[in-house]
Amino acid sequence: MKRIITYGTFDLLHYGHINLLCRAKKHGDYLIAAVSTDEFNWNSKQKKCYFDYERRKILLESIRYVDLVIPEGSWEQKIEDIKKYHIDTFVIGDDWKGEFDFLKEYCEVVYLERTPEISTTQIKNELNKQN
Repeated sequence: MKRIITYGTFDLLHYGHINLLCRAKKHGDYLIAAVSTDEFNWNSKQKKCYFDYERRKILLESIRYVDLVIPEGSWEQKIEDIKKYHIDTFVIGDDWKGEFDFLKEYCEVVYLERTPEISTTQIKNELNKQN
């Protein structure tokens, strides 16, 4: 069985997220989505999410492409996750291109093209304009 892992905040879940998860799943048989915890988002990324971690986790668990959802609590956990879950392929959006090449020592690294016309940041900006 070929195992894939991807990481993200997945706040305000949209079709760009679904597109990424669908394409990630095509790289293997079992897709793990690591979802950034609220603490990690705030302490390390200075991001405040609309939905809390538990709600984002439930949303991802309902997507047919995702086999397992785990918490992402730090930048450093990726190598540990790759070893623990016997990951064959690490997949992430190409806005991170080159940032995770160090993981090639442990598994294949794939940067997928983002869905260009949508992002959570764009949604938040549009909503702020309306208010």
